[in-house]
Amino acid sequence: MDSMNTLENLIPGEDHSIGAKIREALSDQGQRWTRQKEQIAGRLAELAASGADFTAEDLWQNLRQTDPHLGRATIFRAVESLANKSLLNRIDFADGSHTYRVCGDNHHHHLTCVKCHQVVDIEICLPTEQFAMIARENNYLIEGHSLTLFGLCERCQKKNS
Repeated sequence: MDSMNTLENLIPGEDHSIGAKIREALSDQGQRWTRQKEQIAGRLAELAASGADFTAEDLWQNLRQTDPHLGRATIFRAVESLANKSLLNRIDFADGSHTYRVCGDNHHHHLTCVKCHQVVDIEICLPTEQFAMIARENNYLIEGHSLTLFGLCERCQKKNS
């Protein structure tokens, strides 16, 4: 079985678009397809299937278990590249830390707990008219947006009571 089919089979219930897009984005970096890129793409496909959040450091440490020679910079460049191409969402927390999540194509925002870092995807967005007004008032051409709301999840609220 070729590596492309392997990636797509790692994401059950999804069409192959996430695995294919991850592979394509890593291939577009202007260099040859390597075993390291295959490992990164495979692990990200697994994370997409599970919905798990991760840090670039966690991803590097995890992949080093099977390939101790995998460079930290290679992982961090790949994560940054995929985030810039909107294949990974960077989820910022109120304390300045962040994680990543393979979110796919559905537009959404995040609600994050300031204590336990639980993340909830929310499907609400500001109306496009508000973005247009903001752009006009500030002489901007808006190319994208992200919204993160910070608060206390139900479990942490109960702990504080």
